[in-house]
Amino acid sequence: MPDLRQLPLLVQLLAVGALAMLIPAAHGVRIGEVELARTFFQVSVYSGLIVLMVAVAAARTSRRRNLHRDLLGLGLGLVVLPLMLAAPMVNLLPDVAYFDLYFEMLSSLTTTGATVFPNPADLPEPLHLWRALVAWLGGFLMWVAAAAVLHPLNLGGIEVYATRDIAGGGTGSGRILAADPATRLRHFALQFAPIYLLLTLALAFFMIVAGERIFTAIVLSMSTLSTSGIFANVAPSQANAGLAGEVLIFVFLFFAVSRTTFAGDTSVRHRAPLLRDFEFRLALVTVSSIGILLFARHWLSAAGALADGTALSAFRALWGAVFTVASFLTTTGFESAHWQNTLGWAGVDSPVLILIGLVIMGGGVATTAGGIKLLRVYALYKHGARAMQKLSFPSSIGGSGRAARRIRREGAYTAWIFFMVFLISWAVVMIGLSLSHVPFKDSLIYAISALSTTGPLADTVSGGQLRYGDLNSAAKGILGMAMIMGRMEVLALIALLNPDFWRN
Repeated sequence: MPDLRQLPLLVQLLAVGALAMLIPAAHGVRIGEVELARTFFQVSVYSGLIVLMVAVAAARTSRRRNLHRDLLGLGLGLVVLPLMLAAPMVNLLPDVAYFDLYFEMLSSLTTTGATVFPNPADLPEPLHLWRALVAWLGGFLMWVAAAAVLHPLNLGGIEVYATRDIAGGGTGSGRILAADPATRLRHFALQFAPIYLLLTLALAFFMIVAGERIFTAIVLSMSTLSTSGIFANVAPSQANAGLAGEVLIFVFLFFAVSRTTFAGDTSVRHRAPLLRDFEFRLALVTVSSIGILLFARHWLSAAGALADGTALSAFRALWGAVFTVASFLTTTGFESAHWQNTLGWAGVDSPVLILIGLVIMGGGVATTAGGIKLLRVYALYKHGARAMQKLSFPSSIGGSGRAARRIRREGAYTAWIFFMVFLISWAVVMIGLSLSHVPFKDSLIYAISALSTTGPLADTVSGGQLRYGDLNSAAKGILGMAMIMGRMEVLALIALLNPDFWRN
């Protein structure tokens, strides 16, 4: 009898996608959208039958899985899976082109959150739930894939502090890393699923207590944990929960800052408490410093004077800056309800360069956030600080232990390579968009939004002038490829093209 656990990763992803369609179908029945529920149910059944036939054939003919095939399956999953995920929306939205719906689902699956709909609030609730659910599952996929596929290959940011080849086995987590891909994938999926689900339910529960609608709270909680920035009928800035809801979202955004916040076993030797974690501390410094910088610009110009009623305005401006900075640092893209107060207080229309810099930095390694990742930025900072120290004291010894030396040397080297490849990819995507008749300035913003998986960035920095639905098919195709590059990371895609990678 064939071992179903050895099915290709792509087939398993298609099966999960087919089963996930039953959730918006059930919600459609609950609210009386019978036709919509029937469509999701029928597509789920048809897709499930097709996947079942493919699974039976694959189980009888496929060879044993390995890391290389799982990495390839992950990439193919991001390309192929949205074709199936968009199928229910074809009958429900006949006026929207299938390619646009594919782009929408690809954006959701990669947790980018870029939408082709000019007014998403007009969509029925089950479609909002479907977009948020796909993004939520995409975030969970990256959690599991980072630990089960990318980590053993020293990809995804783990290469910054990896000190040895994990294939040597060992005890505890080392045995899991050295196990076959099917066992490793199942282990981490079972380990992370309860954590991911409980965090999502906890945020939704607290937002409901704060006065938010149940449906809106669930969608916002899924979008926060997946860092997709997708919202239902109203954005967080207009939600009923108000400031309390923003505070709750702000707290849960830190699960995208460092893997230490949700997984105590990071399978690396330098594991440290949360407050000593490199990425967590860098995120705290970044959020606080930039938030205070935006706030202090007006404060300094006013010589620190506060008139009657200005104290409340100052607090709103400071909170708007801190929340929005944290949101874009984690590549979520939510705006605070007081973001306009921040801009008015700072005296700027939109801090475009600051927001672009934040999404380029990105969140933590092996989290749902995109960007270059904070650990790579930290490695480059430590290398630069050590280089400046040696200019003054050439004979000095850096110290701080083996892990710190690894990050300053080999870690900084790999981080610099990734940074250069990221910039080259940015330039290539911009050139492609320019050839697709997208203005240069717009192509710069669209490209970084896709590569950093921060779809709302385009809308925020342009004041609502840039819309993905206005782009032509060629530009959307280029941005779709950029989203996959940003989600999987360019080094993983380069590894797939390397013959030595497959031979070894």
